[in-house]
Amino acid sequence: MFGYSMEEVGNIVVMQGFSGLSLFSVLLLMALGLAIIFGQMGVINMAHGEFMAVGAYTTVFLSKIAVSYDIVNSYFVFAIVAAFILAFFIGYFIEFLLIRHLYKRPLDTLLATWGLSLVMQQIFRSTFGAKEVSAELPEWLLGSFKPTEDIDIPINGVFVMGLALIVTVGVYLFMYRSRWGLRVRATMQNRVMAGAVGINTKKVDRLTFALGCGIAGVAGAAFTTIASTGPTTGSLYIVDSFMVVVFGGAASLMGTIASAFGIAQAQSILQFFMTSSMGKVATLMTIVIILMMRPEGLFASKVRK
Repeated sequence: MFGYSMEEVGNIVVMQGFSGLSLFSVLLLMALGLAIIFGQMGVINMAHGEFMAVGAYTTVFLSKIAVSYDIVNSYFVFAIVAAFILAFFIGYFIEFLLIRHLYKRPLDTLLATWGLSLVMQQIFRSTFGAKEVSAELPEWLLGSFKPTEDIDIPINGVFVMGLALIVTVGVYLFMYRSRWGLRVRATMQNRVMAGAVGINTKKVDRLTFALGCGIAGVAGAAFTTIASTGPTTGSLYIVDSFMVVVFGGAASLMGTIASAFGIAQAQSILQFFMTSSMGKVATLMTIVIILMMRPEGLFASKVRK
């Protein structure tokens, strides 16, 4: 096949499949935050990728401090927490300043957050420069291990997958096994009734939007382990993130996971046997065809009538 032996094709598929798992992990982290903001709240946040960039630049900044104080091997976990906190509070501020005025007006949220994304990109460009920058990774994230003689699995990819798993479990417990998650779902399903039973819907809105932004910050910290960061890095992932959420089912956690996995694997494997652009086109066309047959996505949320 394509000039390769069957054994070589098998190794290529395994390697590209694992590369797809790394992309899957970043897409999943991005889509988890977007599933909360778009799927639960109905806000089309075109600046979601820039909150990922906030997390990435936070990690890069802290890595430079870690290098100067010779603590590179111990800073990264703290950087992930810092990325979440900073993106969370910026999201909290943005919701108070802008988003709270635009609920139930999806087109307005799209335009407003698109403008916000341009502003944030310019801030990144003015603060960190137009060139891409990379974080200094700790030694325990470098290198790879070899399950077979011909297959190398990078340690940083395994770490990102583990981080995505932890965050996914955390989001599930928060949304479906906590009183606050119950308040969030009640507010998004029937805001008037939720307010009537004593739920502070404005507080729920603000913290939920901030949580989605914070998770995007974690995605940015994870992203620094596999690629460099630039002012427009986040915008490169926003389309794929929306595609994951819509394809999986806007309010479905399981759909988000399945969709992120399928899209990441398809893009990674197809891009090896085709050009990068043709691999994306083939993936997109497949998604469009499936959505034509199943507009609600892979996992439609059940709503009582």
